[in-house]
Amino acid sequence: MKSFAYVRAASVEEATDAFAAHPGARYLGGGTNLVDLMKLGVETPAALVDVTRLPLDGVEELPDGGLRAGATVRNSDLAAHPVVRDRYPALSQALLAGASGQLRNAATTGGNLLQRTRCPYFQDLSKPCNKREPGTGCGALEGVHRDHAVLGHSDQCIATHPSDMAVALAALDARVELRGPEGTRNVPAADFHRLPGTHPERDTEIRPGELITAVILPGATAGLPSAYRKARDRASYAFALASVAVVLHLADGVVERVGIAFGALAHRPWRARRAEDALLGAAPTTAAFEHALDLELAAAEPLRDNAYKVPLARRLALDVLGRLAPPATI
Repeated sequence: MKSFAYVRAASVEEATDAFAAHPGARYLGGGTNLVDLMKLGVETPAALVDVTRLPLDGVEELPDGGLRAGATVRNSDLAAHPVVRDRYPALSQALLAGASGQLRNAATTGGNLLQRTRCPYFQDLSKPCNKREPGTGCGALEGVHRDHAVLGHSDQCIATHPSDMAVALAALDARVELRGPEGTRNVPAADFHRLPGTHPERDTEIRPGELITAVILPGATAGLPSAYRKARDRASYAFALASVAVVLHLADGVVERVGIAFGALAHRPWRARRAEDALLGAAPTTAAFEHALDLELAAAEPLRDNAYKVPLARRLALDVLGRLAPPATI
């Protein structure tokens, strides 16, 4: 393993200053993904800036009825928080669907958002990968790509983002709070991760030196019916083949508010804007749900071995939408 410097930050300012002082540094939270990538040689940071002692491990209610979860809140704690379970059930369900209990006890909110793809070509130094080493090619394109993207991919990269939590955050209209050299800013969770385009090495919209300090859950989606469902090869400790988070609110017999996000279909959680637009103001019937999802998934471009993901995602979304709508309307 390559040697590296280690800094244990006592404040957010100390963390960002240490990061700036060590080109090639990485922030260290739970380390459940970063340390694995260091062992593989995929990540070779010049320094690790430990943020686990920062005062970012609280969950606080906001005046608008929303919630602010600090970046070092452990995944297990966030999933079990009574306000999260009561007001944002999709988030609790998504967190509990991710990894094992032991990993959830260590993994942090910020680290979950920053985890890298589990594409085997990215993790294998002997294989070409534009995300790991720009310009070397994408081995998955003509290789094994059963688990890869069907939406938003490019000829540079077909990897998917592995987070369950990020999918729920996207559907719930959450925001990611960042602190950096230019101060504090918020980025919509649905826009925080990037599509690959010609720069698949850029996973997120985070700027150099910025640190995730919190995730903000809005009051507007607090308490609305929401749910998350995930399909995987085995019942536990497996990444999604397809997943979906849905927020659905009805008024006067029609859809007044809806948020739909797919996981494991793209380089980032895929917010289904076409489907949402088609459902707003519509009666929540099976036919309306099918029509909206068909509009969204018409953009899919499956590869040789992963066309199954399109009908799988459609069925998952239909099931979750149907469970959230009153039975008499379906």
